[in-house]
Amino acid sequence: MSVARPRTTDEAVTGIGLWAGTANVIMQLSRPGVGHGVVESKVDSGKATLHPIKRGRTTFTYLAVAIWGTEDERAAYRRAVNGSHAQVHSGDDSPVAYNAFDRDLQLWVAACLYHGLEDVHRALYPETDFRGENGIYEASHTMGTTLQVRPEMWPVDRDAFEVYWKENLELVSIDDTVREYLTSLTDLTFLPWVFRVTMAPSHRFFTVGFLPELFREQMHFEWTDQNQRLFETVMKVAGTVNRLSPHVIRTFPFNLCLADFRRRVRQGIALV
Repeated sequence: MSVARPRTTDEAVTGIGLWAGTANVIMQLSRPGVGHGVVESKVDSGKATLHPIKRGRTTFTYLAVAIWGTEDERAAYRRAVNGSHAQVHSGDDSPVAYNAFDRDLQLWVAACLYHGLEDVHRALYPETDFRGENGIYEASHTMGTTLQVRPEMWPVDRDAFEVYWKENLELVSIDDTVREYLTSLTDLTFLPWVFRVTMAPSHRFFTVGFLPELFREQMHFEWTDQNQRLFETVMKVAGTVNRLSPHVIRTFPFNLCLADFRRRVRQGIALV
């Protein structure tokens, strides 16, 4: 039996997407400029390995504001993020040149975020085709334009996005320095041992499961046919549960992050 395609980004975003979070980070950081920008960043308050909860809140809030926020709210978050990004740029010892305000790199990050929506939807509902019908793809440009990406930079339609994606896969290259950092994120080695022991195996399973093959190869991750069958089974069950869950549950924690963002704006509290 076919399942209706999601009609808005509101329906396309689900909390289960967090299972693919680290996989998406790997995809984003696979561009050397993004990878070294994150690894070499002097903004310690934004590092996932040092402040995982704060980093998670900032990222989830960005997605919630970019997708569901108003233009004024996106502008407010842009100003807040820009304050941190101003400190992220390559130095004399950096192996690659990068700048957090580089629109090309920001477009790549936004493209990875959109691709992640497709990846999660495909895993949850393999019997449907999530190709941006009913404005989902077009509306997703705000994942980039909430920062410095100009609207005209976003590929005009899903077919154009596919061309962009395939061309930019040629620029994917994860070196040992970035791979070590991303492996630490995958295995949660920065967490206290009790969390690492209980959470790391499943976290690694979903991270590798959500990665396209090219990125698995770049990370030197192994993935067997048995792993794939188990992944598909788990995601099919998760898709059934997700479809039957109330909207407020499906969209958690993004809905909570948006509410917290609006509270912070009202009370004049720092946004990042």
